Amino acid sequence: MSLWPEISTAKSENRHEIKLSGAAISKRISEEGLDKNVFQLTNINLLNISETCLEIIPDEIKQLVNLQSLLLYGNKLTVFNENITLLPKLKVLDISRNQITSIPESLNKLKELTSINFSSNQIVEIPAIRELPNLISFDVSNNKLLKFPDTQNASLPHLTDLKIKGNLIEEIPATIASSLPSLKNFDIGENQIKIIPGELASMAKLKELNLKGNKLSDKRLMKLVDQCRTKQVIDYIREHCPKSDATQPTGKTKGKKNKKQDEPLPGDDVEELCHTLKILHVDDDLMKVKIMESEVWNIRPFILCCVINNLKFSEASFKKFIQMQTKLHDTVCDKRNVATIATHDMQKIPPGDLVYTARAPSQLKLTPLSRTKQFTGEQLFQQLTAEADALRKEKKRNVYSGIHKYLYLLEGKPKYPCLEDSAGRIISFPPITNSDDTKMSFESKSMLVEVTSHSSLGACKTVMDKLLQECLLLGIADEEENSEYHTITVQQVKVVDMEGNLKSVYPSRTDCAYEGSNIKVYRLPKK
Repeated sequence: MSLWPEISTAKSENRHEIKLSGAAISKRISEEGLDKNVFQLTNINLLNISETCLEIIPDEIKQLVNLQSLLLYGNKLTVFNENITLLPKLKVLDISRNQITSIPESLNKLKELTSINFSSNQIVEIPAIRELPNLISFDVSNNKLLKFPDTQNASLPHLTDLKIKGNLIEEIPATIASSLPSLKNFDIGENQIKIIPGELASMAKLKELNLKGNKLSDKRLMKLVDQCRTKQVIDYIREHCPKSDATQPTGKTKGKKNKKQDEPLPGDDVEELCHTLKILHVDDDLMKVKIMESEVWNIRPFILCCVINNLKFSEASFKKFIQMQTKLHDTVCDKRNVATIATHDMQKIPPGDLVYTARAPSQLKLTPLSRTKQFTGEQLFQQLTAEADALRKEKKRNVYSGIHKYLYLLEGKPKYPCLEDSAGRIISFPPITNSDDTKMSFESKSMLVEVTSHSSLGACKTVMDKLLQECLLLGIADEEENSEYHTITVQQVKVVDMEGNLKSVYPSRTDCAYEGSNIKVYRLPKK
């Protein structure tokens, strides 16, 4: 078998990343098998073999000792090759959407893992997770798990995201609070859970909890789960769900406790929703975002956009709007590690489609936000680095402020992602800055919102949903500044590939689901 061109190119150019994905690769695999020369590229740190008919991962995988990211999603794998657990530097492991039935105990050898995605397989049981000290995200959704993963006495100090939705789990262990101290997002919806342990309410960092689709025996809790926010659900669990070491009362309790349980709870009578989010369906004549997938796939491959119309800022509300963006970058965007937000004045963008691509640092040119002259990406990186060093010396400490603290997200990248307007002008350079040419002001009447991510389209949606919610609650499109209830109108924007094939549209029918809030979403047909 001749050397595959992708492998030959990676070898000759000493590339550190290689992607073998899609129908053409799948056809080659079905006809001649995977080219095992890929396992001779021992310097690569990312291997992506996805959306193919690949059924077996060869044992030679263990030769890729410098591999940090292994992406094997959307194949036909039935067996988890244990040689994967011999990769000492592996940080990201994604074998989602395969047909794997079991995971070996040796998974615990991968001490550097930060992200595991085993979703949408046929896994019945996960081995006990004991010591994965760097693990942040663990996804085993849509499998056939009968039991909650054993994390008792585990060392998982940084695990913040746990997704176990769509399994057959009947019980949440009471030890979850002590074994997962940093958990922020916990999705165990669509399982067979009947009783919720009171210990769940003692998880101080828990911000998002999904229990929907379970068979909860407490009907009031089930109503809260369907209609209310996480805080209300956790408050109820704290008050009414017994802890494992507490004896459950038999019969009716007397006095104040009984009276408290008879009082109406949040969600018993949900008020009429009062804030209004109007979504206008995309019109084919409106602006689209064309994505050059070949350029951005291994740099920052995910983007969503929408337009907010009829803005009516005051100077005070505009200041709050800017502060809100900064807060979201620190929270839901996880200091821009998960995603980055950019906002643009639509009146400053010429008609026509936008292009999302990537350019060499010396070829990317823009006037950065709040600066007066044009920089290349290379010059801007050097300028910001120099400013950061000067700041460090002045303050005599390793503390950076503003965009300086995000420089590490670009370090060593051969190309930088960017968004270009129809005139070829770069208006955005995520995750660092956008162009001063399209800068928002309190006089702006219409706003393009852009969210990009290197991790997932789901991350973009989560951030965009939250941003629109905050924009609505701020009342940035209100006729009267002090009105009690607010309204905003959002225009959908399509993302298509360079051939015009639809990749995504936001907000879609499943986006902006603000259940349990006082927000009503209207989806209006295009005129």
